[in-house]
Amino acid sequence: MWDELIRQTVRGTIKSPSKVKDFLVPTGDPGLFGPDSVIWQVHADFIVMMIGGISSLIMQALHPQAMAGVWDHSSFREDLQGRLGRTAQFIAATTYGPTEMALSSIERVKQIHSKVSGVDDQNIPYRADDPHLLKWVHITESLCFLNSHIRYRDEAMPIHEQNQYFSEIARIGELLGGVDLPKDRKSTLTSIDEYRNELRMTPRVDIVINLLNHFPTNFLGKPLLNVIVKAGFYNLPNWVFPILNMPVPTTLNKKIIDTTVQLLAKPVRYALRDGIAAHSYRRLGMEAPWMEKPTTLSQQVR
Repeated sequence: MWDELIRQTVRGTIKSPSKVKDFLVPTGDPGLFGPDSVIWQVHADFIVMMIGGISSLIMQALHPQAMAGVWDHSSFREDLQGRLGRTAQFIAATTYGPTEMALSSIERVKQIHSKVSGVDDQNIPYRADDPHLLKWVHITESLCFLNSHIRYRDEAMPIHEQNQYFSEIARIGELLGGVDLPKDRKSTLTSIDEYRNELRMTPRVDIVINLLNHFPTNFLGKPLLNVIVKAGFYNLPNWVFPILNMPVPTTLNKKIIDTTVQLLAKPVRYALRDGIAAHSYRRLGMEAPWMEKPTTLSQQVR
């Protein structure tokens, strides 16, 4: 009963049109990456991806031209859930989908980007397919997703696996039109530093933060979403907080949130264990590692 209630709450919060059965075919197609990739491990956890997604959204909003593209050509202010759902669908399709699904999803986004242009709030022109903006979106997402994974799933993740993740996810960014994308952790951090003088706090960022702090969900989902949003802020690099006019979270603040996330994540992970990632393993005639026996709750949600 609780499992189904959690699944309904998640579906109601994240309006993703993805259907797990679509990831079962065609048999034997590994997609862009396959089960031996690091990206399949990092993107498998709903909690991790939500926290990382919130962090990256905040960082992206601090770039005026990146923010303008979303502001002018998106319904996120009226339908934050739908916006998040479409992003979740794209990540699922490109990470776990069969090859045709992944490539068609990328092509669809490229077509949308080709029509998105304008000027930001300071009358500086932008285009969504500008490689400079594509790179900013890519590096913030990849860093925030991986940092969230390390924080909540694999604190001891070796650097060679981290570098492999950056190399793998760069393939998606390049197919979207990104140029000179970093392929390891060190160069990703260097690339992000190169954008820091382009970032600024604006009233639009305030609106994004307000939307996140009042994320629409039902009564049962509210406690979980509140913690996830807070964890999303705490997943930001410390240098971001002065730009946001916020104090840097203390070590104690972070510890409290981290502990709360881990407690709330256990039943959510168990309820969502047989989702898109698990079905993608089955497409290749395998069982996802977390679906294999032993099958007790404590062992499956580690």
